[in-house]
This record gives sequence, C-alpha cells and structure tokens, in this order.
Amino acid sequence: MTLDLLAIAAHPDDVEQTCGGAMIKMAEAGYRTGVLDLTAGDMGTRGTPEQRLIEADCAGRRLLLSWRGNMHFPDARLQNDLGARMSLAVKIRELKPRVVIIPYWQARHPDHYRAGELSYEACFLAGLKKLDEYTEPHRPFKVIYSSVYANVTPSFIVDISAQFDRRMEALLSYRSQYGSISEEGTSLFPQEQEIRDRLGAVARFYGNLIGAKYGEPFVVKEAMRVDDIVSMGVRSF
Repeated sequence: MTLDLLAIAAHPDDVEQTCGGAMIKMAEAGYRTGVLDLTAGDMGTRGTPEQRLIEADCAGRRLLLSWRGNMHFPDARLQNDLGARMSLAVKIRELKPRVVIIPYWQARHPDHYRAGELSYEACFLAGLKKLDEYTEPHRPFKVIYSSVYANVTPSFIVDISAQFDRRMEALLSYRSQYGSISEEGTSLFPQEQEIRDRLGAVARFYGNLIGAKYGEPFVVKEAMRVDDIVSMGVRSF
C-alpha cells in the first residue's frame, strides 16, 4: 500500500475531529488516503482499546480511507524517543505518503503535541538511506499541521461544506466515547447534540473566513506558491 495522503494522530477519533473533512474530500477526489493512530486510547475513561480499534475501522470506512493502522504506543505516555521515532519512520517508508498531516506543535494534551514532534522527526528520518536495510528510503514531499484547536492564524482553510455531515458520522462511530451517558459526573463527556453543536460552530467559524459553510484550518511552515494572482480565491471585501 502506498498513499497519497496520510494523517497521523495520537488517538483514535483525533483525525475525525481535526481533519476528517479534508480526508474525505481528498478520497472523493481519487487520492489514496490513510490514517495512522499512534495509540489505541487505552487510558481513556470510557471504552476499551479493543472497542476503540473496532470503532476506528468503522470510522475509517466513513472517511473513505484506503488504509488505517495503529502503532500501539502507550496512551498518555507517548514519548518522542529513539524507539518510537525509528518504528514510525519505518512505517512511513512502507506507506510512502506524498503528503502527511500531523497535529499542531502546541496542544493541551501532551500526547497531541508529542505526536506532532514525533511525526515530523520520523518523516525526516524516513528519508535516510541507512536508517533500515529492509525498507527503501522515503521522505514525504509535504508536512501539514492540523490547527483546528490551536489559537493561530491558518496558512490555508479547506472547504468541507459537502463533507461535514459525513465527518460527523465518522466521529460518532466511536460510540464508546460519544454514546448516551447515564452515569453521574459526566460533564467531561457532552451529549451527542452538544458535540454536533460545538464542532459545527468551530467548522462554521473557519468556513466563514473563506466564504464557505464549513472549513478546516491547516498550517504549513514554509511559504506557499501562487502562480496566478488574478484567479486567487477568497475576496478581500
């Protein structure tokens, strides 16, 4: 399996919340897309790792993925150490993605920002010829940061108006995380309608910035090239 686009995230359901619409849109455009979750979310309050892996497969089908995998790194103890970097770099060499989406480098959850730095360094190492004698070197052409939960100005925003409902279906495939709640003390886990309202509000905010109904924001570190400044999208006034 070789991929055009690979999204790497710390936990199952992270991609669905941050860049699921873009993943669907690229799959609909004919690109081979994949998701690599670094952990199975085994430290989560609700559900089990086994449940979340089954739910991830279901969500992956709704995201129209060509491939989904899990590195089974320790949840809530994710470390950017040599072993993790090497393992992830080898997996990147196997999948050969042209573009990789990774978490933004600042986040509330330590696993999220560590997933970002770990993924970036693994993408670089994957291009070293002598890294591993059993796989061919491969370095992605582009690394993109998903920035939906970071208070930063995006480098660009993807219009996901046509994909938003399907993205929500994918996220709500994780019934162990977003199903009905009956136990007490569950303010950490909002009800399904509240989840729809929250994510819809965020997506509408970013969509409004580009004149669309729903959008997903991304950041790149390098300059973006524009060849035709007359036909640029998003009006100034």
